Amino acid sequence: MAVIEGRRGAETAHGDAGRDVLLDLVRSGAIALVVLQHWLMPVVSRDGAELRAGNALATPGAWAWTWIGQVMPLVFFAAGAAGALSLHRRPEPRAWVAARVQRLVLPVFALLAVWVPLPALLVAAGLPAQPVDLAAGVVPQLLWFLVVQLVLVALTPVMVAAHARYGLAVLVPPVVGAASVDGLRFAGVPVVGFVNAVLVWVAVHQLGIAYAEGRFARMTGARAALVGAAGLAATAALVVAGPYPASMVGMPGAPVSNMSPPTLCLVTLAVFQLGTLLALRPLLVRAAAAPRAARALALLAPRTMTVFLWHMSALVVGLGVLTLGLGWSTPEPWSAGWLLGAPLWVAGLLVVLCGLVRVAGGLETRSARPPVAPSAVALWPGLLLCAGGLLGLAARGFEAGVLEPAAWSAALVAGYLLVTAGVRVRPGAGRGSRRPARA
Repeated sequence: MAVIEGRRGAETAHGDAGRDVLLDLVRSGAIALVVLQHWLMPVVSRDGAELRAGNALATPGAWAWTWIGQVMPLVFFAAGAAGALSLHRRPEPRAWVAARVQRLVLPVFALLAVWVPLPALLVAAGLPAQPVDLAAGVVPQLLWFLVVQLVLVALTPVMVAAHARYGLAVLVPPVVGAASVDGLRFAGVPVVGFVNAVLVWVAVHQLGIAYAEGRFARMTGARAALVGAAGLAATAALVVAGPYPASMVGMPGAPVSNMSPPTLCLVTLAVFQLGTLLALRPLLVRAAAAPRAARALALLAPRTMTVFLWHMSALVVGLGVLTLGLGWSTPEPWSAGWLLGAPLWVAGLLVVLCGLVRVAGGLETRSARPPVAPSAVALWPGLLLCAGGLLGLAARGFEAGVLEPAAWSAALVAGYLLVTAGVRVRPGAGRGSRRPARA
C-alpha cells in the first residue's frame, strides 16, 4: 500500500497510471549529461604515432561543475526507485532478478561482438598500436556501472522488504559503514575503500526505494529545498575538513578520489541533488510534458543503456578522425576555440552515436515476458559470473589481445544464460518506436 500511496501522493510526477515521469526524466537527463561531459572532457594531442590525453575538468576551478555534473548518485537513485516499483508488479524475487539481469546484460553483447576483435583488426589494418590500445582501454571502463547495478539488483528484494519493516532507518548501516570505511582508508588502509563501492551506492539506491514507497511524497517546495541545502552543506563540510577532494569525479594524478572508490561525499551529494530535484519536481514535470520534450524523452528513455554503452565508441571514432585522420589536437580547454567548437564537436559525435544506437538498440528495446524463476543453484553462480566477466572487462579492457577479453566475455555469457534460462524474450517497442520501456 505504501507504494500506491506514494505514487498517488506525488501526482504531478506521473504522466499516467503506470509511469513516473520524473524518474524517466532523471534517468534520461542523467545519461545525457554523462554523455555530454565524456565528450567534452578529453584533451587530446598527437605526438608522432602516439596520442596524449588529458582532462578538461583538471583545469583550476572546474571542480565546482562536478557538484552538479556528477550525476551517478541520481542514476542509482532512479534505479532504486524503478526497481522497487517494478518489483511490486512482479513480486517473485528470483523471477524479477532474472528479468532485470536480462535487461541490463543483453545490450552488452553487441558491444562485445564489435570490440573483442576490433583492436586486433585495426592494428592489422595498419593503425598505430598505442592509440588503438588507448581506445580499447577506455571504452569498457564504464562497465563498472553494470557490476554495481547487478549487486543492487540482487539486493533489491531484501532492501525493499527491509524498508517496509524499518523505513528510513535502513539507511543508517550503509551510511555509518561508508563513513567508517573512509576513516580506515584515509588512516592508511587504502584497499578497504573499495567496500564503499557497495555501501555508498546501496545507500543512494535505498533513497530511490524510499521514494518509490512514498516516503518523500510530501517533501516539496521549501521543505525539499532545505533538505537539498543540508546535503550541500554536509558535502562542503566534508571537503573543507578533508581529506575529501573538492572534485566529485576522479582527476588524473590526484592522490584521493571521491569516485574511485566512492566516498561518503557522494551520499551527501545525493541528498543535495535529491532535495533540489524534489523542490523542482512540478517545474520539471511540466517541462517534460511539452511536446518536443515528451518526444525526446519517449525516444531516449527506452534506450538509455544502449546510449551509455556506445557513447564512448562514438567518441573514439570522432577523436580518431580528428587526431589520426586530420592531424589536429583538441583546443585548450575553456579557450574561445574550445567553446566555439564544442557545439559542432557534440553534433558530429551525436550523428555517429545515433547510427550506433540504431544498429545496436534493438537488444535493449526487447522486453521479457514473465519468466520462470531460476533456481538458487543457477541464480547466484550466474550473477557471480556476470559480475566477474563485466569487472574483468572494465579493469583489463579490450587491449589485452583477443583471448583475455574473449574469456571475460565467455564468463559473462555463461552467467547470463544461467540466470535467464527461463526468460523468454519477445520483440518490444522496436527501433522505430517512441514508447518508453516500463520501469
